Amino acid sequence: MAGPITAGVDGTDESLAALDWAAREALRRDLPLRILQAWRFQPHERFEAADAATQAGWVADALTEVAEGVRARYPALDVRADAREGESADTLIEAAAEAELLVLGSRGHGPVVGFLLGSVGQRVIAETGRPVVLVRAGDRATGEAAGREIVVGQQGEPDDSVDALRFAFRAAAARGATVRAVRAWSLPPVFAYSPASLKLLDEAGGLEPYESRALADALRPCREEFPDVPVVEHVELGSAGQVLLSVAARAQLMVVGRRARRTAVGARVGSVAHGVLHHAECPVAVVPHG
Repeated sequence: MAGPITAGVDGTDESLAALDWAAREALRRDLPLRILQAWRFQPHERFEAADAATQAGWVADALTEVAEGVRARYPALDVRADAREGESADTLIEAAAEAELLVLGSRGHGPVVGFLLGSVGQRVIAETGRPVVLVRAGDRATGEAAGREIVVGQQGEPDDSVDALRFAFRAAAARGATVRAVRAWSLPPVFAYSPASLKLLDEAGGLEPYESRALADALRPCREEFPDVPVVEHVELGSAGQVLLSVAARAQLMVVGRRARRTAVGARVGSVAHGVLHHAECPVAVVPHG
């Protein structure tokens, strides 16, 4: 059974926009919406009532107000609200494991706020096994108008992007939208060619036809599973991040896969996902591989 759509809120405009996006997505998928607020006790010298119980009451009151607002705007939606005391990243990762997807607010350009402050967002995106959708403060339902596409990046072998592709096709089917599947390619150095790769390229008729065939092969299972979803196959010379951002204006949602990597300073997402998260104006779904 599918889990809820979970939206993390923290009072910022970004998180409230993410909450509205999550509510619309829950309605489209006929799933419950879970509103989650993570908080930690912080002593307040200026307040007489600064104990943990009092602060828990403040959080609960604020969360109740937010949940009532959502229920008023979306009366057909099953809404649940939950406040948890603890580290934000740990709380969100734990909640994501129970969810169909996790939705958070993001400022995008420059510093990131709220749940994505510093290493929190890096950990949540890199460590959760569920898709995470990042939404800007300016996002509105009008951005999901007919004609705007679900843009998804595909790279590598056919199986490398299967989860991101399936997420994109499901989103498009729920919205009656077109999928634009983007595969970027670059000219490899001459020494990178092997006899086997040269033979494959020769059989395909060159680099670009080879890349087009690779994209078509990757899309075939989703085309069969979602035969009514229109598809645009987009193959372009350039870096993956730049090519995806060049078509972002067409998108109501952009979908990228991610392979987390660990460094000395913690988990990090790949450069393509990182670039799209910071620069795409539309909501971005980051879908873990496998």
